Amino acid sequence: MTIRKMLLASIALAVVAVPVSASAETADKKIALSNNYAGNSWRQAMLTSWDKITKEAVSQGTVAAADAFTTAENQATEQAAQIQNLILQGYDAIVLNAASPTALNGAVKEACDAGIIVVSFDGIVTEPCAWRIAVDFKAMGESQIEYLAEKMPDGGNLLEIRGLAGVSVDDEIHAGIQAGVEKNPQFKIAGSVNGDWAQDVAQRAVAGILPSLPEIAAVVTQGGDGYGAAQAFAAANRPMPTIIMGNREDELRWWKEQKDANGYETMSVSIAPGVSTLAFWVAQQILDGKDVKKDLVVPFLRIDQDNLEKNLENTEKGGVANVEYSLEDAQKVISAEM
Repeated sequence: MTIRKMLLASIALAVVAVPVSASAETADKKIALSNNYAGNSWRQAMLTSWDKITKEAVSQGTVAAADAFTTAENQATEQAAQIQNLILQGYDAIVLNAASPTALNGAVKEACDAGIIVVSFDGIVTEPCAWRIAVDFKAMGESQIEYLAEKMPDGGNLLEIRGLAGVSVDDEIHAGIQAGVEKNPQFKIAGSVNGDWAQDVAQRAVAGILPSLPEIAAVVTQGGDGYGAAQAFAAANRPMPTIIMGNREDELRWWKEQKDANGYETMSVSIAPGVSTLAFWVAQQILDGKDVKKDLVVPFLRIDQDNLEKNLENTEKGGVANVEYSLEDAQKVISAEM
């Protein structure tokens, strides 16, 4: 089963088929993507998916425009100003990957008050007028500890690599990891660094903290940092721990090499970057007058020892294991959540 089929099967069970034609009611509508960060492979894949799907929608006359905007710095103040500019430019909907769950609420409320639809995804906002699309990031974090508890029942010291500070995704995954450790006290978080979901940042951060750490049994992560962690451990001549991966091609390739060489075992988990395309279609459907629940949850994508090779084969070099959503897929997600 392909990555796309695995993800969509988990959200489309028992959903009655719905018409897939996009209404001409949105043909003159403009949708903007406001993105706070593009400095890692996941964000690049997310933007690529957005560009691919929305160009088709524009060319088919489904919407008039679907422009993407990324701030130069990962700062909530800069993104708030960007949102205000999008309001002035007359966009009908803003799809938002937010720098903060709360700091953008004022700008989001301004957009809503101006009659603009706001759909946040991945990095969501708490402003009630906005829609939110996310996976259960807390469960994603907790699943890492559950896996480790089965693999190493005696426990051990953990190194936690966190993401971008202040972003809701980082807070939620961290909360899940903490909850998992509380349920499995044989594990102890011996150190924590921020890897910003980027391999190079993670490698430097791990290299900096390793001299102060005891032997590490496992590294829990948030995605985009596993390969960098492995490089840091290898450079320091430290025993290679079990490193939870984040579905990036370089992580999966390294895992496959280690599996072939010495039977290395781990798991990999992340949200598919194509969730940006789901957010686009949700915004389009709201503009088209459809009733959409304010909070939509999509499954995270997990890769295990037995399906590593197939997932690696389906992941483009330098990319991320991914699924992109069609209008029909989005309608199924919406119907399943109602």
